[in-house]
Amino acid sequence: QLQFVESGGGLVQIGGSLRLSCTAFGFSLDYYDIGWFRQAPGKGREGVTCTSRSDGSTYYADSVKGRFTVARDNAKNTEYLQMNNLKPEDTAVYYCAACRLDVYGYEYDHWGQGTQVIVSS
Repeated sequence: QLQFVESGGGLVQIGGSLRLSCTAFGFSLDYYDIGWFRQAPGKGREGVTCTSRSDGSTYYADSVKGRFTVARDNAKNTEYLQMNNLKPEDTAVYYCAACRLDVYGYEYDHWGQGTQVIVSS
């Protein structure tokens, strides 16, 4: 059973930054494609990133491209999501998970409890 623990969320002003962390337990992050998705109140799930284990390339949603960056610390078995220039529409609960690309787009499995991000003026 894949287990992820997300942290680092909080309240931030428009234009601010946050760094989310995702630590995996019981397995190595290198064994799976790993990504982030988010869910805002009353909205559906939105895929934010997905990093390929085979070549290390990362998909970024158009809504975050140029503002969000993923990084990995293999020694800590942790992936980070650096979020800069945050906007109110980034407000959501953020989850990390195993990700995969199918015909409908990116899908996410085995996510953790999530971490809340609120962007406020």
